[in-house]
Amino acid sequence: MQQSGNEMVGFGDDLVAPGIETRPVDTAAVFELQQSGNGEEGLAPAHTKDGSLDRYGKPAVRGRTGGWKSGLVLLVSQGLVTLAFYVLEASIVLFTKYVMRQTNAEAESTFSLWMGTVYLCSLVGGFLSDYLGRCLISIYAQVFLTAGFGLLSASAHALLKPHGCGVIGKLCDPHAPWKVSMFYISIYLIALGNGACESVLATFAADQFDEEDPAEKQSKTSFGWYFVIASNVGRLISVALLVYTESTGNWLPIFWISTGCVITALVFLLSLTRRYRRFKPSGSPIPRIAQVIVASWRNRNLQVPSRGEGLLYRGEWEIDGTRRKTDDLKFLDQAAINISITQVEEVKCILRLLPVWLCTIWSSVVFLQMPSLFTEQGDAMDRTILHFQVPPAGMIAFDIISTSTLIVFYDKLIVPLHIKLTKTQSKTVAELQRIGTGFVIAVVTMLCAGLVEQQRLKYSDGSTKEMSSLHILWQIPQYILMGASKAMVCVAEKEFFAAQTPDGLKSLEMILSFCCSALGGYMCHTILWAVTKITASNGEPGWVPPNLNDGHADRFFFLLAALTMLNLGLFVMFAYRYISISTQMRDGIEEMEVAP
Repeated sequence: MQQSGNEMVGFGDDLVAPGIETRPVDTAAVFELQQSGNGEEGLAPAHTKDGSLDRYGKPAVRGRTGGWKSGLVLLVSQGLVTLAFYVLEASIVLFTKYVMRQTNAEAESTFSLWMGTVYLCSLVGGFLSDYLGRCLISIYAQVFLTAGFGLLSASAHALLKPHGCGVIGKLCDPHAPWKVSMFYISIYLIALGNGACESVLATFAADQFDEEDPAEKQSKTSFGWYFVIASNVGRLISVALLVYTESTGNWLPIFWISTGCVITALVFLLSLTRRYRRFKPSGSPIPRIAQVIVASWRNRNLQVPSRGEGLLYRGEWEIDGTRRKTDDLKFLDQAAINISITQVEEVKCILRLLPVWLCTIWSSVVFLQMPSLFTEQGDAMDRTILHFQVPPAGMIAFDIISTSTLIVFYDKLIVPLHIKLTKTQSKTVAELQRIGTGFVIAVVTMLCAGLVEQQRLKYSDGSTKEMSSLHILWQIPQYILMGASKAMVCVAEKEFFAAQTPDGLKSLEMILSFCCSALGGYMCHTILWAVTKITASNGEPGWVPPNLNDGHADRFFFLLAALTMLNLGLFVMFAYRYISISTQMRDGIEEMEVAP
């Protein structure tokens, strides 16, 4: 699941739809009237109020740093990076199949492992930014991305032999090991660069707006929408480029165009380094969690008092601010002997999240079928419209349109339907309800894909060619459903992690999200490997063989639908038992009110 083009980014408390008029930031307001200690008034630089710094580590001056000027430059950089990366993401399955001579199962496994590594690198980038800062990591990430695309373009020259190979149905010659190694080094350099960039650039762009200034805060929420739109525009343009590439087999021009895009993105990023606002790195939340785990283990043989007597933090045992001491996960209470209740309860909040988080991993397994097995399925169908050949990866345009439409019209479509069905007057749909709805749509998506595959097999020509007379446009429903599922799950998942992560561990929100995607990629690879190992035995071709007409990919889709239903059942059970942070805070406040 390249999930970057379809997900909301945390740019503010509220989301303002594009087109809503916002008051522009007054970039001329470099000075403001201030009163000195002796009572005299004078002009002084108007600094930001959110603690942001300039390139020299001094408080940022509002008119000289950040704002829309910096934001728009980062917006263009994001769009170019998305365009380049998505070209590779959407075409890597067919490239490895026709140029690298991999089977369907091998090509999908290569893609799943690579995507898992992309999101694993997002974790690395996020972790390093906690210590080195988001600006520096954004620059390093795009340098790796540029190097990776440059090497990919160079390796394509060596791989595309003989001339004209790599077209759908025409394999290239076998390759020397050094050529294959150069290809894999290039795509994993791209994984490192894009992964780190994806985890940092969106937050870095949000840093350019002062959350404490009303005008800039409003601009920040609007900018969040524009950032999503920039990603989707990049994806749509990449689909248009794929139409040309997969129809003609001209891989070299498309890779060099992608290389040019990332070079231009890097130039844009570097152009305003003097103007960017920065925040002092706050460090990783991992040590804070480790402190509680280690302290609870060291104190495992000590008697924990029933109240506050004998505790280092006396008076915090029942209520610490608005956080109430909870009675579950009592083994962590041992840490409260020498660590504050707040820190202990923060770790408990994270542990309560884990069951729900584990269920969301499966969504990545389902979403990864779209640029992999969906593409292979479309490749084996009739793709002719008049005299034009529809590229299989170009069908992803329906997913992009579906996702974007549902996000934009969410308040007008989903919320009224929710009110009608539940007979409530709530103006919002809870995050867990939306995630569950997304899982239901995912089940229907896999069933739809399985039914289409059954019909594709029914109308296959029976020859050695991997073709069927069933038209590729029959895939449209499964792409639209997949887009709807992504819109429900991905956006709600980010909002849920953002709302349920304690204030002291806020950066874990990003870690949980990218871990989910990374593990989903590796899980997808493992499932496909196991299915192939079991079904391709005793001379049988297996469910996902080199020629889809010899196998039963429909059974693989139905298996994923069954596993998604099982995952949905577990998710409903865990979601029903989950106690949100807001509930804990409310119970804590009520307890304080009734206390004598």
